[in-house]
Amino acid sequence: MEMSVPAALHERDRLDALARYDILDTPDEEAFDRITRLVRRVLKVPMSTVTFLDGHRQWFKSRQGVAACESERRIALCDITIRESAPLIVPDTLADARFASNPLVLGPPHLRFYAGVPLRSSEGQNIGTLCAMDTVPRQLDSDAIATLSDLALIVMNELELRLLASTDGLTGALSRRAFREEATRALALAQRHRHEASCIAFDLDHFKGINDTHGHATGDAVLAGSAAACRALLRQTDLFGRVGGEEFVVLLPHTGKQAALAVAEKLRAGIAAQRFSCAEEPFAVTASFGVATIGHAAGDIDAVLGAADAALYAAKAGGRNRCVTSPAGNIADPAFGRRVLKAGQIVFNSGRSVIDCTVRRLSEQGANIAVISTAGVPERFKLAIEADAFSRFCEVARKAGSEIDVRFA
Repeated sequence: MEMSVPAALHERDRLDALARYDILDTPDEEAFDRITRLVRRVLKVPMSTVTFLDGHRQWFKSRQGVAACESERRIALCDITIRESAPLIVPDTLADARFASNPLVLGPPHLRFYAGVPLRSSEGQNIGTLCAMDTVPRQLDSDAIATLSDLALIVMNELELRLLASTDGLTGALSRRAFREEATRALALAQRHRHEASCIAFDLDHFKGINDTHGHATGDAVLAGSAAACRALLRQTDLFGRVGGEEFVVLLPHTGKQAALAVAEKLRAGIAAQRFSCAEEPFAVTASFGVATIGHAAGDIDAVLGAADAALYAAKAGGRNRCVTSPAGNIADPAFGRRVLKAGQIVFNSGRSVIDCTVRRLSEQGANIAVISTAGVPERFKLAIEADAFSRFCEVARKAGSEIDVRFA
C-alpha cells in the first residue's frame, strides 16, 4: 500500500478520525446490524457490511451474508471507496479493470456487483463504508443509491451520538468513551498517590442465543436487568461502563486483588440470581468475569483493560460462569508505549518483502502492531510509518494472535 507523501499525511488524518470514534474491534451491535439487514432487504442483495479500514485490514462492524469478520485491506474494494467523495458503484466487477483480477472477485465470496458509500466523519475523513454486494452483475437506479447514502448517514449519526453521550441509554452504564476518560483519570490518581486499583471485565454468556431464541426486546431486558443488578452491588466511587454489546467493565479504586475477586463473585452471583420473563418459562443468565489488579506502576487504561480482558477469555475457556484473575505481570509492558492508530509496514528481505500493519502502541523503546496473520513475519525487520517519516529496525518480543510486540534495535 505505497503512498505519496500527501497521501500518507491524509491517511494519518483519516486514522486519527477513525480512532476518535473508538469503534474498532467492538462486538456486534443491533444498531448497526439493523442497517445492514435493511440494505439487504431494500436493495435485494445477499451481502451487506458496515466496514471500517485501519492500516492493514477492512474490519466489519456489521455483516450480513459475509463469513469473515475482517480481510486484507490491499484487496478490499472498500479501500477504493474511501478514496472517493461519492458512492462507488460497480455493476460488473469482471468488466472493471480495477477489480477483474481481484481475489475477492475470482474467489470467495465471488463478488460480481459492489456498491459502497463512504462513511464520512464530521471532519470530512472517510473512515469506512456501507456496502451492498452480490454474486451476479446488476444495476442500481438513482433512488437505490440515494437510499444507500441515507443509510450511511444513519451509521455516522449513530457514531456521532455516541461521542456526545456519557451514559448508555439502555443500561445506564457509562458509555465506552466516557468510561475510558473517567478511568484514565482514576488510574492517574492511583499512580500519583501510589494506591491499588482493580479492573473487572465481564460479559453475558451465550448472549447471542438469547437474542436468537427470545428476540431482541428480551435481550435488551436482560442487558438492562443485569446492569441494574450490578450497579446495586457497587460503590458510588466505582466506575461501571458498557464497552460492547454484552460486555461491561468496572474500575474499583483502592481495591486489591482479593477484594476485587470478591466483588466479581458478588456480581456474578447477582446476575445469576435474576429471572427473566418470556413467552415460554422464565429463564436465567450467567456471566464470565476477568479481574486485573493494578499497582502504582501500572500502564494506561488500554493495558489494564487488556489484562482484565485476557482473564475474561480465560474464564470463558474454563467453562464460563466463573471469575478468573489476571496473573501477575499481565499488564502490558510500558515499553510498547501510548495508544495510537497508524498505518505501518513490516519491511524485510532487503526491502523486497512488505507486510501492511497497524501500529496500535508506540514508544521510543518499542511498539505493538497488528497484522492479518503473523505467519511469515520474521523475528527481525524494519518497521516503517510513512506519514511520520519513521523507520526503525526491531525484533519481535511477543506474538499473540494477530498482534506483535517489538523492541527497537
